[in-house]
Amino acid sequence: MSCFHDVTECSGAYEEIKRHREELSDIFENSPVGIHVVDGNGIVVRANRAELELLGYSADEFIGRHIAEFHVDEPVIKDILERLSQGEELEKYPARMRAKDGSVRHVAITSNALIEDGKLIRTRCFTVDVTAANLAEEREQEGHRHCQAVLDAMPVAIFTTDAEGRITFFNDACIKLVGRKPEIGVDRWCIAWRLYTLDGEPLAHEQCPMAVALKERRAVSADELILERPDGGRSRVLPYPTPLFDSHGRLTGAVNMLVDVTAQHEIDVQLARLAAIVASSDDAIIGKSLDGRIMTWNAGASRVYGYEEHEVIGKPITIIIPPELHQEESEILAKLRVGERVEHYETVRVTKDGRRIDVSITVSPIRDRLGRVVGASKVSRDITGRKRNEEIQQLLVRELNHRVKNTLAMVQSIASQTIRSAKSPGGFMASFQGRLQALARTHGILTNTSWQGAAIGDLIRDQLLLGDHPDDRISLNGPNVVLNPQAALHLALVLHELGTNAHKYGALSVTQGHLELQWAVRDHAAATLLLEWKERGGPPVEAPSRRGFGSTLIERSLDAQGGEVVLSFPQEGVVCEIKLPLEVGSPAASNSRMPPAAHRDSGRPSSAGPAKTRILVVEDEPLVGMDIALVLSEAGCEVIGPAVSIEEARSLIATSEVDAALLDANLGGQPVDDLAAELKRRTPFAFLTGYGREGMPQAFRDVPLIDKPFTPDQLVAVLGLLIDQRAAA
Repeated sequence: MSCFHDVTECSGAYEEIKRHREELSDIFENSPVGIHVVDGNGIVVRANRAELELLGYSADEFIGRHIAEFHVDEPVIKDILERLSQGEELEKYPARMRAKDGSVRHVAITSNALIEDGKLIRTRCFTVDVTAANLAEEREQEGHRHCQAVLDAMPVAIFTTDAEGRITFFNDACIKLVGRKPEIGVDRWCIAWRLYTLDGEPLAHEQCPMAVALKERRAVSADELILERPDGGRSRVLPYPTPLFDSHGRLTGAVNMLVDVTAQHEIDVQLARLAAIVASSDDAIIGKSLDGRIMTWNAGASRVYGYEEHEVIGKPITIIIPPELHQEESEILAKLRVGERVEHYETVRVTKDGRRIDVSITVSPIRDRLGRVVGASKVSRDITGRKRNEEIQQLLVRELNHRVKNTLAMVQSIASQTIRSAKSPGGFMASFQGRLQALARTHGILTNTSWQGAAIGDLIRDQLLLGDHPDDRISLNGPNVVLNPQAALHLALVLHELGTNAHKYGALSVTQGHLELQWAVRDHAAATLLLEWKERGGPPVEAPSRRGFGSTLIERSLDAQGGEVVLSFPQEGVVCEIKLPLEVGSPAASNSRMPPAAHRDSGRPSSAGPAKTRILVVEDEPLVGMDIALVLSEAGCEVIGPAVSIEEARSLIATSEVDAALLDANLGGQPVDDLAAELKRRTPFAFLTGYGREGMPQAFRDVPLIDKPFTPDQLVAVLGLLIDQRAAA
């Protein structure tokens, strides 16, 4: 028996279920989200296309393997399976899965599990690829960390606040600057312990630039402030507060940078102080580049060199250096390039108007903050005045040396001539001391006038009034006349000789005797002194039978000054008439030789040079000239002169034949360069002088030199050298 059931309705239901399954299968396969199904043992039993494409596997390579093989982090997959087995649903659980090519995919897993009788049957997992989002987030976090690291590493203090002014970040430089660690979220607006204005007024934190920037929603350009630390230390800071806004223009906070300008302030003060010193310095302070171009020029440089600043900036420093010293500048620049300092040295520079001035210069390298030499500072001091004073001082020292040696030579000559005429040691001592004291007293008179001259009345009273006692036997009458130092010395010796003779043998040797001394100046244009010495009432006078040293001294002393003397010996008393020019440098030319002096046994051979060798003597000091002539005569020479002036020497050179010459380096204060040049062309010569070698004319520094006072042996030795030179010529 057959039974038939109407399954039409069931068939329709079955078709509907089949259709739903196909739709679900299609949804599963074509879902853009990766889906995989794992059984209770963790084996993948199914995976859709999105899942396979996510990891790069084929279905055969993926299905049938344990899900843990595709997870990077083993603890993570264990945690996932454990939670699912306990019935927990997972929502966007973060995990990392390894693709077939070895790359890692960041995923968010949403999953639930089918559990029957407490046993895990299977799980269904939706896998969303969040790799790009994670990378973006990581980059953002990395950027944030990098930004924070940069801010931490910044050498300036930087901090941020929220919109309410609460501190949200500060770097290490902040802690170093303010000497404390601010409290995040607590401190507001300012990280400093205390703030002050530059005037020293306290500044409340709610009034600080950061607070103003937040309240007014703008960047604030603030003045410098003084920041005080808890330990009392202070710094000058310059704040730069700037508000921050989001993309919608909403205020989110602010950032502030505090620049410590304490060191810069000190530098500015020092630079200002240095600039003031440079500007007010009397020294020329010049800055120049390493190629020698002028970069700075102070007022002192304008005063020293005459150029204004705008005339020299950018020009080579050689505009103030003489051409012959340009190499000096090249050597200086070479030293500066290697960082050497040029210690002060003396040199010559040229001013704008062409004058040459003596300067003392110091040059120092200028370095940048890295220690590289970028230029030089040159300090010049005008020492022209000092050099002139030094030259004057040297000249005065040489002149003093010359004068002292000339005086010693005169003393030597007085001693030499006195001993020749003395009849006994006692007589020599008395005569020598008298003449020496006469010379010394005249030096005293001249010293009181700084060697400007001596009044004739002072000389007469000094030489005649022995012991400074008035003497009614002496009558003096004449105007006040001032003699130059040389004339005063010679006239003093003449007066001493006349006075000594008057006191010993003449009118002043008796109480009833009388000496009348009167003088006058004739012809004021020529200025000639006329002096008459007249003795009366003394013992009867007889003319001397021989010419003594006193008479010779009187004659030669006056002759050296261009004067004349007439001595007469009437029975009633000695008369001496003297004419003496008061103008310097006008002695009468003469080619007469001094009369032979008395012979003195010197103990030396009388033939140091060829017989009758003709020697020209040029010496303006008559006593020294007399002594030289005597030594040369005893040596067998014929003396030409002595000439006491340049004019007389030239006359003798022109009219006489000479074999050698002895030349004083200064005749009556006049240089002898031209006369020395004339002698050098004609005959060998030597200088006989009180000056040292440095006082000789520059062109004749190699000429033999005899220092005053001299010895006869020195004189004869140099004379022999000159004769040898003439013989070899």
